[in-house]
Amino acid sequence: MDVILLERVAKLGQMGEVVKVRDGYARNFLLPKGKALRATKDNRSRFETMKIELEARNLERRKDAESVAATLNGQIVTMVRQAGESGQLYGSVSTRDIAEALVAAGFHVDRQQVVLNHPIKTLGLHGVPVILHPEVEVTVQANVARNAEEAERQARGEDVRTARDEDAEIEAELAAELAEVAAEVAAEEGGAED
Repeated sequence: MDVILLERVAKLGQMGEVVKVRDGYARNFLLPKGKALRATKDNRSRFETMKIELEARNLERRKDAESVAATLNGQIVTMVRQAGESGQLYGSVSTRDIAEALVAAGFHVDRQQVVLNHPIKTLGLHGVPVILHPEVEVTVQANVARNAEEAERQARGEDVRTARDEDAEIEAELAAELAEVAAEVAAEEGGAED
């Protein structure tokens, strides 16, 4: 089906372009959401009369999105989740979770605006794109941690998963040194008795 785009649609085209799309995509998404019109003679002439109004509305929405983007870009949202020792989450963090955290932080974001190719399933800092307008995209950081203290350490740049491994290594080294010192002391005491 040929449609006239009423706004920029990612990976499809710019406003005013006539593009060929699958019938279901047009009927179920583009037409009901007001993103396109069927490409008929009547609709083409109707689009030409609406073009200036659509461009003005698009420009206004873009300015609004850019003002929100200035404050939203780089925001860090903390997600506390249960995870195993290896850093693998028992559940996952989805677009809904991130959108709810952004709303709780005072931003108006729908979960459809949050872009995740797959759910987050590991601890750490994850960059998540948020599309505020077809032409305005920002990145927020999802800080996924086991608790608030761990989230703070991750925000400072520590890799908590390796920090636990390093702590275990340090403890093992200290235990080895203590055993060495104990062996030396025992050898000295044994040599003093002779």
